Amino acid sequence: MMQFDHPTRISRRTAVQAGSIGLLGLGMNHVAALREAAASAGDSATPPARTCIYIFLSGGLAQHDSFDMKPHAPDDIRGEFTPISTSTSGIQVCEHLPMLAQRSHLWSLCRSLTHPSNEHSAGHHIMLTGRTMLPPGFSASAPRPTDWPCIASVAGSATRPRNNLPPAASLPERLVHYSGRVIPGQFAGQMGAARDPWFIEASPYHSTSYGAYPEYEFDHQERGNADERVFQAPNLSLPHGLTDRKLSRRVDLLGELENQRRYLDHHAHIESFDRYRQGALSLLTDPRVKAALDVTNADDAVQERYGRNSFGWSLLMARRLVELGVNLVQVNLGNDETWDTHGEAFPHLKNKLLPPTDRAISALLDDLNERGLLDETLIVMAGEFGRTPKITHLPQHYKLPGRDHWGAVQTVFFAGGGVKGGTVVGASDKNGGYPASNPQKPENMAATIYKSLGIPATAVWRDEADRPHHIYHGEPIAGLT
Repeated sequence: MMQFDHPTRISRRTAVQAGSIGLLGLGMNHVAALREAAASAGDSATPPARTCIYIFLSGGLAQHDSFDMKPHAPDDIRGEFTPISTSTSGIQVCEHLPMLAQRSHLWSLCRSLTHPSNEHSAGHHIMLTGRTMLPPGFSASAPRPTDWPCIASVAGSATRPRNNLPPAASLPERLVHYSGRVIPGQFAGQMGAARDPWFIEASPYHSTSYGAYPEYEFDHQERGNADERVFQAPNLSLPHGLTDRKLSRRVDLLGELENQRRYLDHHAHIESFDRYRQGALSLLTDPRVKAALDVTNADDAVQERYGRNSFGWSLLMARRLVELGVNLVQVNLGNDETWDTHGEAFPHLKNKLLPPTDRAISALLDDLNERGLLDETLIVMAGEFGRTPKITHLPQHYKLPGRDHWGAVQTVFFAGGGVKGGTVVGASDKNGGYPASNPQKPENMAATIYKSLGIPATAVWRDEADRPHHIYHGEPIAGLT
C-alpha cells in the first residue's frame, strides 16, 4: 500500500501551491475528504486493496457490432461486420476487436443487461447510478439534488480512503451535451455535492467532435468543424496571476472557513481541518501524483501500447490512479454521445471507435496483469443502453445508416476483480433485441461493483439528517466470479 507523507512544516512556497487545488478538480469538499491511510505500508496483515475502473461509453455501444454479433440474422440486423473467434472456444466478437479477442481468457461478458429507457439522459442516470427507476423530480435537462447518487459517489463514500487521494474519481471530463447542458447521473445527487467524485478534467469540451482525438477524432454528422483539443493533465503549480495579495485573501478565507468548521465540529465528528489542509498540500506537491496525471509525457513505449489519444491516455491515467490509491475511477471513453451511432455507424466504428478501444483496453488488461493488480481491480464497461437490432437510416442527418437507442438489452464487459475469464452470462434473443436468458438489471451490475470493492451487502450511506439509505438494490451478477 502506498503512503503519502504529510510535511510537518509548510513553507511559503508550498502554501502558495495550494492555490492550484481548483485546477485539480478539487473543491473544499475534497480538501475535507483527504485522509491518510490508517494502516502502514509495512503492515503485512493489510488485505490487498480492491479497486474498480468503470469505463462508460456515452451514446451506447451497438451490441450487434461488438460483443454480441448475430451472423445468422437478416441483413438489416446483422450489419456489415464479421465475427471472429477468440482464444476461448465458443466466444466470438467483432473482427475489429482482434486484440481483445486474443485476451478473452482475461474477460467475461454479460449479454443480457436490460432497462426500460431509450432516452440518453435517463439512460445515463440509470447506468451511472445503477438504479432502473428514475428518482422523483428527475429532469433530463440538468442534474438535480434529488437524483440518485452515482456509483462513483457511493463507492467513494463506502470505501476506506487509502491515502490523501479522494477514493473516487471521474475522468477525463464531465459529460456535457453538445447544447451545453450537463448530463444527470454523474454526481452525488441526494448524498450532497460534498460527495461528488473528484473530476479530473484533462479533456476540453467540444460540441461537434468526438472520439479518441487527436488520432481518431470524427463528427457524427461531418460538419467540418476543426478539433484543436489538447489532452492535458491538471497543472499542479501556482496558477498564473495568483499574487501574494490574492493568496493573502485566500488564507483569510481559509481562516473564516476554519471558524465555521469549529462551529460545525460541535455537530459532526470530523478530523482536524489543519490535517485536511496538510493533506491537500501533500496531494499537490507529491511527485507521484503529478506523474500519475501527466500521461502525455509517459514513456514512448507506454503511450504506443495504450495509444497516443484520449482513450489511451484516459485508461493509462486510470491505471496509475488505482495503483496510487484511488478506489474507483470512472473513465468516460469519449465525450457525451461519442458512441451514438445513428448514422455512418459502420465506417465510424471500423475506423474511429473500435480500434483505439481495442488497443487501450487490451493494454490496460496487460498492464494490470503484469503488475499483479488485475485480480484486485474490477474493470466494467457499459453504455447508457444498447442499440436497435434493425439498422435504420436518417437521410436528413446522415449519408449512411446506423442503429437507434435500445435500452432493452446491451452487453456489459467485465474483467479482473476475481471475474472468471472466458465466461458469458446470459444471452440475447436471435435478433439481439431482448434478453433470452438470465436477464440482469443495472442494480445487479452496481452490486457486482460494490461487492468487488468489499462493501458489505448490508452497508448504507447516511444523508445530512443521518437517515440510512441502502447501497445494494440487487444481487451481484451470478456466474461472473
